Amino acid sequence: MWLTPEEVSLASPLWVEERGNPFFILQRRKGHGRGGGFTGLLVGTLDVVLDSSARVAPYRILLQTGDSQIYWSIASGSCRKEITAHWEWLETNLLQTLSIFDNDEDITTFVKGKISGIIAEENKSKQAQEEEDSGKFREAELKMRKLFGMPEEEKLVNYYSCSYWRSRVPRQGWLYLTVNHLCFYSFLLGKEVTLVIQWTDVTQLEKNATLLFPESVCVSTRNTEHFFSMFLNINDTFKLMEQLANIAMRQLLDNEGFTADRLLPKPSKILKNVSALKRDLDARAKNERYRALFRLTQDERLDGHTDCTLWTPFAKMHVVGQLFVSNNYICFASREEDLCHLIIPLREVSIVEKADSSSVLPCPVSISTKNKMTFLFANLKDRDFLVQRISDFLQRTPDRMWSDTSLSHQLSLPGQSASSSLPSSSPGGADSSQGKCHYHPNLPTAMQGLLHIYQRDAPEDLGPKATKEKMKEESWNIHFFEFGRGVCMYRTAKTRELVLNGIPESLRGELWLLFSGAQNEMATHPGYYGDLVEQAMGRCSLATEEIERDLHRSMPEHRAFQNEMGIAALRRVLTAYAHRNPGIGYCQAMNIVTSVLLLYCTEEEAFWLLVALCERMLPDYYNTRVVGALVDQGVFEELTRACLPLLYEHMQELGVISTISLSWFLTLFLSVMPFDSAVLLVDCFFYEGIKVIFQVALAVLHDNMDALLGCSDEGEAMTILGRYLDNVVNKQTVSPPTPHLHALLTSGDDPPPEIDVFELIKSSYERFGSLRSDVIEQMRFKQRLKVIQSLEDTAKRSVVRAIMTESAFSIEELEELYCLFKAKHIMSCYWEASSTAAERHDPSLPYLEQYRIHLGQFSQLFGALGPWVCGVHTPTLAARLFRLLDQNKDGLINFKEFVTGLSGMYHGDMTEKLKLFYKLHLPPALCPEEAESALEATHFFTEESPLLSHLDFLVPQEVSSGEENKDGGDGGGDGDGEEKKEEKVKDYRYYLRMWAKEKEPKKETIKDLPKMNQEQFIELCKTLYNMFSEEPQEQELYHAIATVASLLLRIGEVGKKFNNNTSKKPEPNAPAPLLSKAEPDKEEWNGEGGSGQSQVCEALAEAQLESPDEEAKDDMSVSSYSMVSSGSLQCEDIADDTVLIGCGEQRRGSMLDGDWAITFEQVLASLLTEPALVDYFEKKRDIQAKMAACKAQRGIERQTSSSSDHELAQHSV
Repeated sequence: MWLTPEEVSLASPLWVEERGNPFFILQRRKGHGRGGGFTGLLVGTLDVVLDSSARVAPYRILLQTGDSQIYWSIASGSCRKEITAHWEWLETNLLQTLSIFDNDEDITTFVKGKISGIIAEENKSKQAQEEEDSGKFREAELKMRKLFGMPEEEKLVNYYSCSYWRSRVPRQGWLYLTVNHLCFYSFLLGKEVTLVIQWTDVTQLEKNATLLFPESVCVSTRNTEHFFSMFLNINDTFKLMEQLANIAMRQLLDNEGFTADRLLPKPSKILKNVSALKRDLDARAKNERYRALFRLTQDERLDGHTDCTLWTPFAKMHVVGQLFVSNNYICFASREEDLCHLIIPLREVSIVEKADSSSVLPCPVSISTKNKMTFLFANLKDRDFLVQRISDFLQRTPDRMWSDTSLSHQLSLPGQSASSSLPSSSPGGADSSQGKCHYHPNLPTAMQGLLHIYQRDAPEDLGPKATKEKMKEESWNIHFFEFGRGVCMYRTAKTRELVLNGIPESLRGELWLLFSGAQNEMATHPGYYGDLVEQAMGRCSLATEEIERDLHRSMPEHRAFQNEMGIAALRRVLTAYAHRNPGIGYCQAMNIVTSVLLLYCTEEEAFWLLVALCERMLPDYYNTRVVGALVDQGVFEELTRACLPLLYEHMQELGVISTISLSWFLTLFLSVMPFDSAVLLVDCFFYEGIKVIFQVALAVLHDNMDALLGCSDEGEAMTILGRYLDNVVNKQTVSPPTPHLHALLTSGDDPPPEIDVFELIKSSYERFGSLRSDVIEQMRFKQRLKVIQSLEDTAKRSVVRAIMTESAFSIEELEELYCLFKAKHIMSCYWEASSTAAERHDPSLPYLEQYRIHLGQFSQLFGALGPWVCGVHTPTLAARLFRLLDQNKDGLINFKEFVTGLSGMYHGDMTEKLKLFYKLHLPPALCPEEAESALEATHFFTEESPLLSHLDFLVPQEVSSGEENKDGGDGGGDGDGEEKKEEKVKDYRYYLRMWAKEKEPKKETIKDLPKMNQEQFIELCKTLYNMFSEEPQEQELYHAIATVASLLLRIGEVGKKFNNNTSKKPEPNAPAPLLSKAEPDKEEWNGEGGSGQSQVCEALAEAQLESPDEEAKDDMSVSSYSMVSSGSLQCEDIADDTVLIGCGEQRRGSMLDGDWAITFEQVLASLLTEPALVDYFEKKRDIQAKMAACKAQRGIERQTSSSSDHELAQHSV
């Protein structure tokens, strides 16, 4: 490649001059190309250890100017061909021009300008991402592709110098982290180590420090562990590894490949040797932390952050922290945790202005909101830039909810919060929703929660519990007065204290919306829920069926769900969410959580709270495999081991933790604890997140430690925990008591003591309050690798169990084939932009049908694994087998169909293999484009003989019972009414028996195969001649093919004569009678009696005595016979346009013999006469070696000769 001219020193012992002229020098790096000796080995080692880009450019071109010692590097090349092309261009285009110049400086200036111009032209055609990447990084990416054989679609993220520990010996080299692979390369003193690991194969990623491996990173797969150490910055490297592994796990989970985020803000300056993908991933990590910290939506992107102070009027002090600005929000987080958090949506902002600066308040910025709150930020480093960015975002912020205030941003409704202003938009939407039949704003559940509806007529309670509730409400009102109300409220330690003391029922829905971030999403999507309900209701799907089944199981003990109003509201919310997110649809436990949300919130609020739960606060909890809950179950086990080690060992022996944690986490304790108590945990969860659930779960185990340690089985431990949770009570609740179904676990003995839920929450904070959210996220990542890989292993075992009875492959072979098949599918997800993964992956299907591949991928697998290798003809044979296996004609095959085809080739007997081979040359395997005449091919789709539509001998076809019943109905319509009544029962049973009989698998016989015409026979011979090029008995096989082809040609002639003799009177153009008349011949050929064989022998003798020019068609057949029987035909003679037919012009221009045909029995009998062919098709073939060759992603250590041409392309794996 052309390089930006840089000064270099010519006096270097590492380079050898190969070419030269008065202006340019071409040099080769020692250790590359011819010779080199010990010096070449040493230089090659130094290139790997010291210089990351030296091996990328083993050749370079320098510009020399007169007697000066200053030289300029202008081009480099990874191989001789590349550098030679640059050298020839210089000689052709510049050499004559430079001879005109008199001044050396002018020459240097001219050449530098010319090279810079070439580079600028090349950059114009490159993608934006490549333009961002530095030249040195692009060289490293090129080196990665050369070394490991990666395609252009595989993008390098970053590369690091490190040591790879192999057999307790460190090998210094370079670690390349790509989007989909971890690669390592080392070249030390002639020994080369190459390692390639797919991120989807990683089961564990750890950073540890031991005596053997000092501060290393351990990358574990299912089979082995790899240790890397001596990183310059191990923390940054490990974080990037975590991100890439996490993307791979997401790909396995959702089947979505990595795509660069084009909406991320561009960096202000480009860092040297840092790729655009690395900056993309860093920005993603910051975005994720930002969104998790402030509970923001997934489309929120952080624009930047800066240190500052915030004036807190409630504390009369400046709080030090960081200010975050994104496309829709301004957020603040104090440096001291929980001191102060603030979220200001830009839709609420009315004024942003720079305040007067002073020594006490340097560089302040004042932000005012529409509800008359003002926030003062100071100590800002770049105040002007910050104000400009906020102004830019404000201009792009749609003012949806307050369109009536667009004339003056100063107007707002005093005393109202953002949440209380939301219903103001409903009257406008009421008119537009009059025609809606499922949901409208006038529904009772659209205006208030179910609990408020059912307690509306209850008499006012003046007891101590009601007084306590009033005191809570007053405490919150005081808090609102001091800290603000709504989305812009200051969130402090006081807020947490009030939450832990219990949220009043009248404020519960509002505060849940506020703390979860659902209020922001609802405010920016007015009318979304109503439209979604109208789209979703009335549709039938698997999700809606499951929802209907679980509706009456959702808190049946609560009176709000003992009538149609509550059930209908629950149905609408669940159905709307299933329609919004079909990837999740509906999962059990969603009904329980949603029913609790509906008690305190309107339908729309409950919907957005469910969105926040499923998509942000409990990620992956409610998908089809409850991956998120399984991940948190692993986190809980790890926390138990760290906090309660003695109990952990005993619980593991009993297997209790995995049983209890799913039910606790999926429903947030709502299904295992009295409702009035569990709802307080939901209060804390919406404010604190998942850490509260872990804390309470650990506190429950701690309180029952002594009893659990004395348990001898799982049932006893479950009973102890169940009785404990049944008696967790809320003594401050003002709601009428709700029966708890789990109270049935309590025996009739002395009831256990009651546990106050407030005491349980308080003790959980005292004992386990040190848990941090970032630590939990780190533990989640570690467990996510284990869980998803475990699920993948379970899926693999399920597939193998389902298919092992239909295949002759061993269990180990099926597992290896499944891994290769899935890897091919996954590769296509990110290496093929023409088709999306979603088109070939359907999670609702059984595991063995989920992954599907197209023709191109199948051809690659067939070429690598198929036993019938045909050289250049292999892709054609693969395409035919693909069409044969593709039963539904959608251009994709699943794993079951793939194994079906391979099993027939590897483990079928000779007859089965020949049947498959025979079918590969008939429609639909043989497409019309491969035959000379499309009319000839379509003829086989209209014959009366049985046609091959799919692989019947391997995948039996099932006959529809509906068709049988229909035929039966037609057949039973000939009798009178009385006879019908008498035979009704008999006919019904008869057709049931017939249906059952038809449902039984039918094995195809050789008589069911259609006949083969002359064009298809030619294709079959072409395939045979291409199959034996690598066989030891190549000549014997070619001779056998010639003999068999000659015999079959004559048999076809004999069959044609029989057909002509027996069909003189019928119309000559009627193919069906001709075929039907040929059936007796076929039976006689297979019969054991001597009469049929003697008749055929007589016919053959008669055909051999005939004159070659008897008929035009016989001429062509005889010429074919003489050509094949000559014995001089070699494999390379069988070209696409010269197969078996003597005259190419005659083949292309004349009609083939339409009456010529042979049967499979004749092909089989002819092949059985040749022992070489019989041995070839009966030979047992081992697929293990072929599968091992497909596993290129393994470490390879080989000795490399220093005298060989050390081109980088030879090192690709």
